[in-house]
Amino acid sequence: MIRLIAIPAGLVVALALAAPAALAQKAPANPKEKEAKLIAVLKAADSSRKAKADACRELGVVGTAEAIPALAALLCNEELGHMARYGLEPIPDPAVDVALRDALGTLKGRLLVGVIGSIGVRRDPHAVPALVAKLSDPDAEVAAAAARSLGKIGNLEATAALEKSVASMPAACRINACEGLFRAADVLRTQGQRKEAKAIYEKLASADVPDYVKAGAKRAEQALEQARGR
Repeated sequence: MIRLIAIPAGLVVALALAAPAALAQKAPANPKEKEAKLIAVLKAADSSRKAKADACRELGVVGTAEAIPALAALLCNEELGHMARYGLEPIPDPAVDVALRDALGTLKGRLLVGVIGSIGVRRDPHAVPALVAKLSDPDAEVAAAAARSLGKIGNLEATAALEKSVASMPAACRINACEGLFRAADVLRTQGQRKEAKAIYEKLASADVPDYVKAGAKRAEQALEQARGR
């Protein structure tokens, strides 16, 4: 037998009034308010590293131009620089590109390598001259990162600079430019510019570069031709 329990009328009213309040507390915050709170976490001196890292991660989802200064300020932070880039990269505002370009002249080592990588992810054409200058950087990782990012940008200016580097740079540095050219050719290929991609492969196949680079260029050219014939 099911026993029915009588609920006092006063309690029913209290529960009815409490329900909307509870729902309001659990309702998602306004995106702008949420962004403002995350920015405040980044700026607060007493915020833990984890709290700031989490804020950077969330700003990568909800961040706008308002978050750029706070995130850019962390690019020089050894512990949080990579998370700052994580937050900056998805923000579709040109101020991000300006911040990353500005950081090229102030950072060194792995922080600089990271910023160069982010520039490549965003494919910022205005960064090409600065990246070209980094091709001859004494830090081999920086030079390699610059070549990769130039390849990801893949425009005519970037490609021409990489081709020039293959022809003029010391042999030890040419391999970086070769990697960048392979990436540039891949960008062109995916954009349907097969003729331009083929021209890059042909230049690599005949350049003064290691044999394995020439062989890779020939294979890539053959694959391009086979794809066109399908």
